[in-house]
Amino acid sequence: MTLAALVKIAAFDALKHLFPDTDISASAITVNQTKPEFTGDYTIVLFPFVKLLRMKPDILGTQVGEHLLATSDLFSEFQIVSGFLNLTVKDSYLNTFLTENFTNSSFGIQHPVDHKVMVEYSSPNTNKPLHFGHLRNIFLGAAVSEILTANGKKVIKANLVNDRGIHICKSMVAWKNYGEGATPASSGIKGDHFVGDYYVKFNEVYKKEIAGLTAAGMDEKTAEKEAPIMLAAQAMLRKWEAGDEATRKLWETMNGWVYEGFDVSYKNLGVSFDHVYHESETYLLGKKIVEDGLNKGILFRKEDGSVWIDLTDDGLDEKLLLRGDGTSVYITQDIGTAQLKYNDYGLDQSVYVIADEQNYHIQVLKLILKKLGEPCADGIFHLSYGMVELPTGKMKSREGTVVDADDMMAEMVNMAREQTEQAGKTEGFTAEELNNLYRTIGMGALKFYLLRVDPKKRMIFDPKESIDLHGYTATFIQYAHARICSILRKENIPVTGTATQLPQLSGNVTLEKAEKDMILHMEQYPDILKDAADSFNPASICNYTFQLAQLFNTFYDVHSISKAESEEKKTLRLMIVIMTASTLRHAMGLLGISLPEKM
Repeated sequence: MTLAALVKIAAFDALKHLFPDTDISASAITVNQTKPEFTGDYTIVLFPFVKLLRMKPDILGTQVGEHLLATSDLFSEFQIVSGFLNLTVKDSYLNTFLTENFTNSSFGIQHPVDHKVMVEYSSPNTNKPLHFGHLRNIFLGAAVSEILTANGKKVIKANLVNDRGIHICKSMVAWKNYGEGATPASSGIKGDHFVGDYYVKFNEVYKKEIAGLTAAGMDEKTAEKEAPIMLAAQAMLRKWEAGDEATRKLWETMNGWVYEGFDVSYKNLGVSFDHVYHESETYLLGKKIVEDGLNKGILFRKEDGSVWIDLTDDGLDEKLLLRGDGTSVYITQDIGTAQLKYNDYGLDQSVYVIADEQNYHIQVLKLILKKLGEPCADGIFHLSYGMVELPTGKMKSREGTVVDADDMMAEMVNMAREQTEQAGKTEGFTAEELNNLYRTIGMGALKFYLLRVDPKKRMIFDPKESIDLHGYTATFIQYAHARICSILRKENIPVTGTATQLPQLSGNVTLEKAEKDMILHMEQYPDILKDAADSFNPASICNYTFQLAQLFNTFYDVHSISKAESEEKKTLRLMIVIMTASTLRHAMGLLGISLPEKM
């Protein structure tokens, strides 16, 4: 149990003891960290009880404070400031905490609980490569999966590949008409990029055909429907759903090229999945569920044969579930996928990591499943996130203006190389070590920058700012960790593992402010982990870790370790840096970010 929880319990017990005839709720007790300008470590807000008890804040605070000093081993002093009771934690408590946990590699990790969560992320289309817009999705999904796991949940990391539909047929038609038999191997282009080029080609031809039809007198909306290449793509989709052998063979070939490319990208991103679903395998289940809903009278069929659901009574609109020609739409396969995931794992919760542009879609999906009586509906949770833009503006894949994920990763690694070389920090490294360092710094910068902002907020990614050694970046944290590793090497202490050679620390060591700040901050780590899991927000881990690195820099600037004023102080400070390194590694590891031992 963390200090914040212990303080809250102590405050509740004190109030119940002092005012036994008053109905006091523990939920009314607010405990915060004391503001830096005041003396104390934790603050109890008195205002909720002033009116209830008809007492002045300073009188109430004094009574509670004196009771806590007399009955608790936690506190050494208190101070009343304008309706707030500031409490100072005893050094002996923090010394004991540090001694018991500085080599505890599982500190903050919760015991397993019987709660199955599937986190679905990435979800690419097989008509184009992963692009920069995918990266926030992928890093969010991977980080949330690790954070939930650290909180004891049984997590299944899933990827739903959008491998069928009209968008796939667009690439297929373009390759068939203009590819002239080229392959990724013959062209020297990575498979997903190769297929993506034909998706762009489709739209180039499509625009020209629309322009030609409108020039001949056809209105634009009709031209969009009647453009020959679009009609060909729609015909190909119907053939695919009918099981046409040649169409299916081309589909398998082109998707195979894309999967090979995806595998390379995922490896470079450092992410993996426990289960990969394919919409080509789930849309039929979706169609069956829709047909069942039609038979039950929950859905209805229009004159053109299309199947719909009426959600107007729920403040929404009518939603198409099957086209008139019998082909499925996105939400049809999503219905099938949702049910299949539930059947496969008996999920308590199914987390969809999807951009906020799809808020309405997920709302409709969950409502339809509820109306159809599907048990998977209740566990659906949408981890909605804002889109990412570059300083140059929004990206559009069909116009070929996106930045590929592969290109962005390469750019970040190259920026790390340039920054390190310009700083003259390459001495003492082998070529292989330098390449690993550049990758660690570049990928760390990319991940941290995309995760440090609350997922709900839209953001602009600035590559140069993301790798600033002195900014709110992974690079800043990585450098702090490298400094710690240098300290430990000088003291012949292993960077990882148990430092059993340290002498026992007595419980009466007086803590200086910087030392105490470090211990208090690390003691809060379990609460940070829990809050991050409850809010599905890795940004709180980013902020906590950055603050810990800042506190370490302040601590190391004012306190010597090798020349500590006593052996006991040296032991204390070594324990602090050992636990700091461990906490930094664990927290950043949840984000998929490695910390180098040398920089």
